[in-house]
Amino acid sequence: MVTTDGTDREDVAEATDRRTGEERRAARRFARPGTRAVRRTWPITEGSAGRATSARDWRYRWMLRGVDAVVAVIVTLVVLPAVADGTHPLTALVAVPLIVVLSKVIGLYDRDELVLNKTTLDEAPRLLEAAALFTSLLWLLHDGATSVELDATDVMLTWTATFALLLLGRVAGRAQVRRATARERCLVVGEHASIEAIRQKLAAGGVNAEVVAALPLDRHTASGGADLAKDFRVLVRGHDVHRAILAPSSASTDTLDLIRIAKHAGVRVSVVPRMLEVVGSSVEFDHLHGLTMLGVRRFGLSRSSHLLKRGFDVIGASIMLTFSAPVMLAIMAAIRLDTPGPVFFRQTRVGKDGTRFQMLKFRSMVEDAEAQKDTLRHLNESNGLFKIEADPRITRVGRFLRRTSLDELAQLLNVWRGEMSLVGPRPLVVDEDAQVLGFGRHRLHLTPGMTGHWQILGSARIPMQEMIGIDYLYVANWSLWSDIKILLRTIPYMFASRGM
Repeated sequence: MVTTDGTDREDVAEATDRRTGEERRAARRFARPGTRAVRRTWPITEGSAGRATSARDWRYRWMLRGVDAVVAVIVTLVVLPAVADGTHPLTALVAVPLIVVLSKVIGLYDRDELVLNKTTLDEAPRLLEAAALFTSLLWLLHDGATSVELDATDVMLTWTATFALLLLGRVAGRAQVRRATARERCLVVGEHASIEAIRQKLAAGGVNAEVVAALPLDRHTASGGADLAKDFRVLVRGHDVHRAILAPSSASTDTLDLIRIAKHAGVRVSVVPRMLEVVGSSVEFDHLHGLTMLGVRRFGLSRSSHLLKRGFDVIGASIMLTFSAPVMLAIMAAIRLDTPGPVFFRQTRVGKDGTRFQMLKFRSMVEDAEAQKDTLRHLNESNGLFKIEADPRITRVGRFLRRTSLDELAQLLNVWRGEMSLVGPRPLVVDEDAQVLGFGRHRLHLTPGMTGHWQILGSARIPMQEMIGIDYLYVANWSLWSDIKILLRTIPYMFASRGM
């Protein structure tokens, strides 16, 4: 049964029967001689994508190529002449196809059609690689075509400029295409809980996509794949679906069958594998004579990784303290003038390996805020955490500090002392930490952070259990680059004034 309303199956019954017959004939062609065709041996055929899907992919692909071409022209006609003499203008004629070919080889043009969240930060390491290869080849081309040799400083400046231009150009280009392109229409296939979770994630914003239809698998497990394929095609046609999000459980329909059905319908496919709820994306593909296995990395950080993360914290906190010192002094003065009481608010939090520490914040509430907490519990708006959007204890200055997250600048002192990290799991108060049981305790393997996934997703709007899962996967998949990305994404979060 289809869960959406207003869809008539009869108008596509004939096309469905024709496609089903084609699949049976394809299965017989691909089956071994003398054997019966089995569903698992059917080939995955790619149906024709719809006009909207093809147009979206075309816009993103040509936007990226255009950005690369413009960057090549700027580097050869502006950057190189600025760092070295003797640059020939005709170098741009070679540089443009060179950077386009390099980007294609590295795979920088193919990712956008595969993913829902088309972010530039995630491909920054490959952009750095493309910039390095382009600069190296441009260096050889320049020295071979002119009598002037580029030194190491010239090459480094050219590489840095190329990477920065590629990164910023893609950010601007994707933003422009996103504004000019309609939302990607998604069909979610899975159990009811998975469908609702994905619907909420897409509705939360930040992704140019929406759920327009759903197909619950629990109603098709008994009837088999024929009705599932028919209902899938009815929904795709009736709702102009661009992408199918497959979220099957281990007990439901075979994922390979779902992919085959979706691909045959000509829609883009995204899969939510259940295994990643435990191991995250921290896996390595291992190919053994045609057999693909996933190697799961160790949980948590090695000693060298701990040292790397701590060094990043010390250097980052030192730089941030230096530049934010005037702001912090102004905040301290404003708090003193607004209400009586101390400048800092100290609260016991649970840190790494369960160690308790005093977390600092610039005071944003009245002095006896903790004493009033019990009387306000009936106003709590969060599940597991204590959060009140219009908290009556917040002062005038405190409301501004919370909205911009500037009250958390004081935690740089906790980072300096090693009690906190710049990025990490959320530091919980003692009574909240007592609710974390089982595998969720592994979130304490890392030092809690000033920011993290929980912060940029909206700390006051994430249920307790979901936040614990996010922290667990952060620990399982830690990398220095992930910390840098979270820090960069925290900046627009603060400017958007969503800290409440």
